[in-house]
Amino acid sequence: MPSNFALKTMNTAHRVLLKATCGRLGNEFGGMPSVELVTTGRKSGRQHAVLLTAPIVDGDTYVVVASRGGDPQHPAWFLNLRDNPNVLVSVRSGPRVPMTARIADAAERAELWPRVTTAQKVYAGYQKKTTREIPLVLLTPTADPASN
Repeated sequence: MPSNFALKTMNTAHRVLLKATCGRLGNEFGGMPSVELVTTGRKSGRQHAVLLTAPIVDGDTYVVVASRGGDPQHPAWFLNLRDNPNVLVSVRSGPRVPMTARIADAAERAELWPRVTTAQKVYAGYQKKTTREIPLVLLTPTADPASN
């Protein structure tokens, strides 16, 4: 399973790649858009940003996978958004947009998981490595109260 150090190193390398190439490389991996997810720390209250990929994009909804490489523990970003679903999301190095994170319920996951693993077989391998059910998170734009 990937260590915290390895995960942080991969995120740092991803950011360096994006910066060094002015976004020409690193905004997409395996056909999936890169997504920067900013959560609020459940303990610290500070903002934390992590780079992920979205194997499913439905309109303005992005589905991300809380796999942590098949680790038995949920990723910290997932625990943060579980406690506070108000997040910021940047897609392909675009502007950060307020979004709401929602964990897929059992029926949604049953419909989405086969799509995720068809699009990216690596996630099926991650699920086989762990006994926990890997959660799927739907990121949707936050409704603008001024437009209601």
